Amino acid sequence: MSTVADRASSATDEAPLRPIVIRDAVPPRPGALAVIRAYVSLTKPRIVELLLVTTVPAMLLARHRVPSLWLLAVTLVGGALAAGAANALNCYIDRDIDQLMRRTSKRPLATHTISPRSVLVFGLTLAVVSVALMAASTNPLAAALTAVAIAYYDLVYTLWLKRTTPANTFWGGVCGAMPVLIGWAAVTGGLAWPAWAMFAVVFLWQPPHFWALAINCRDDYARAGIPMLPVVATLKRVGLETVIYSWLTVAASMALWALGMTPVYGLTAVVVGALLLLEAHRLYGRARRDEPVKPMRLFHWSTTYLSLLSVAISVDALIR
Repeated sequence: MSTVADRASSATDEAPLRPIVIRDAVPPRPGALAVIRAYVSLTKPRIVELLLVTTVPAMLLARHRVPSLWLLAVTLVGGALAAGAANALNCYIDRDIDQLMRRTSKRPLATHTISPRSVLVFGLTLAVVSVALMAASTNPLAAALTAVAIAYYDLVYTLWLKRTTPANTFWGGVCGAMPVLIGWAAVTGGLAWPAWAMFAVVFLWQPPHFWALAINCRDDYARAGIPMLPVVATLKRVGLETVIYSWLTVAASMALWALGMTPVYGLTAVVVGALLLLEAHRLYGRARRDEPVKPMRLFHWSTTYLSLLSVAISVDALIR
């Protein structure tokens, strides 16, 4: 007589094997609010904000007064759309490496919140709208500079320089400084020496600013195969070059003072420049002594430096 256990075992042996379906393996479809947030995050709002910080002072300095509110508004909106377009297209191009880096692993393409095709269409649409808005509301030079900035960031920097050379941060500074020229051109229809001096300040400021961040994230960049300077060089070399470019940044800010700025700007540039140099030398000193560096101190202060310098330029332009 077979037992219940024997019958259960026999039934189990005779039953065909069936695959186990794990229904929770597919993530739930994101809601409308999550998708909207994802599209906004593609534009990297914090970077857009930092870019616009340099646009307004350039517009004020170009005419030594506040331009028409309409011109100010369309230039800022056009600049924000252009920066958002460049950043969204950057996310599209970098979707392969963003998944490998802890800092970028939560971006919409890395988490599959939005499809690559949708991001590409979104970025290209923003680019077309931004250039068209600048062309219709400002002048051909400002519109052309806007188009060049988008193309340079995505085609020259993201596709080529970023993945091939440790000089990527230096040459990538061109697009980061373009808002200065765009703002100046929007007001005057041309460019002048003060505009180029401001361009030089922002251009030379970017290596110390972004190298500090790259030091903090060098393991991420190494994992993704991106040859940022802190990945391929020693901290001592990075610290030395940080000091050099910090001094060049301060020198460019002094050149701007020499082009007719008042002591209001000049004294501010001296004070904030001295503090920038202090942080740069502090990072280099720690690297030389093989002590743990604190790169985010320099990163955060460099952001404050550019903001305060922009305020000083704006005040100087208005009081003159």
